Amino acid sequence: MADESDRLLDGHELDDEQAFENSLRPMRLEDYVGQERVKANLRVFLEAARARREALDHVLLYGPPGLGKTTLAHIIAREMRAAVRVTSGPSIERAGDLAAILTNLNAGDVLFIDEIHRLGKAIEEVLYPAMEDFSIDLMIGTGPGARSMRLDLPRFTLVGATTRVGLLSPPLRDRFGIVHHLAYYDADSLTTIARRSAGILGTQIEEAAAREIAGRSRGTPRICNRLLRRVRDFAEVGGESAITAGLAEGALERLEVDRFGLDHTDRRLLHTILEKFDGGPVGLATLAASVGEDRGTIEEIYEPYLLQIGFLDRTPKGRRATRRAREHLLGSDAPPRDLWS
Repeated sequence: MADESDRLLDGHELDDEQAFENSLRPMRLEDYVGQERVKANLRVFLEAARARREALDHVLLYGPPGLGKTTLAHIIAREMRAAVRVTSGPSIERAGDLAAILTNLNAGDVLFIDEIHRLGKAIEEVLYPAMEDFSIDLMIGTGPGARSMRLDLPRFTLVGATTRVGLLSPPLRDRFGIVHHLAYYDADSLTTIARRSAGILGTQIEEAAAREIAGRSRGTPRICNRLLRRVRDFAEVGGESAITAGLAEGALERLEVDRFGLDHTDRRLLHTILEKFDGGPVGLATLAASVGEDRGTIEEIYEPYLLQIGFLDRTPKGRRATRRAREHLLGSDAPPRDLWS
């Protein structure tokens, strides 16, 4: 069973928080916090498309979960004054499913496909001409009498989102005219997000408290809002009129989220490398077996953030905990690797 802190620091949307997220989601590009380079470029492309009265080129957004790819898709639709149709790669099981979606689009509509890397090969084959020529080929009938019929589609914008761009097939990737990588957020941007979200929720928050939450949010707006939600619970139950820095720090410590945004699984993984394998390097399969986690989960969920903050290195021989990780977990006086017994 997943620990509560695992759920808190998971960048993916949880089943029970869609309505909460929607209430905090910015609706305009100017209200979207962070990702300044992406916003600046999108602003130009959107303005140019509106001036030409054309559909925006197809957009691919990639990066870790929880950074705002879905929000940007909705903003793109709103900025283009278009309707948005939302689906996901796993939910499109047959070519006919995609054909039904495409044939129900209107001119200028935005089709948002989350987890687009999980589309099947047969589905991609239908998508290629739809993206490039705005048409699809449908098979009419079966057996020897079957024939192909080409159906024209209105010009639409496909916005694809993925956390694993490397799994996207080159032919599909090459059909996107606009490709942007969403990076982890800095503390200032997350502090702004925490303040903005608290205002929408009608909760008073000190600047220092917003920064405390931001610093433990793993560079991810979704996690920042989730932690704010939980800290607000502590404030309300404690009868506090505002979230102070001390209250935020105490609440997050009770939730086992440390000042670097590490949970107990992160710390267990690093402790295993440091203490059982003398700091590494250790192979991924061996590490996964030692901590009782799936190797794919370690590689996709835990490693990216640990690499980002400099607590973990990937080497040709395996994973290695860095000096920074050792100092955080064991103290600055921890002996170097070659002195450990």
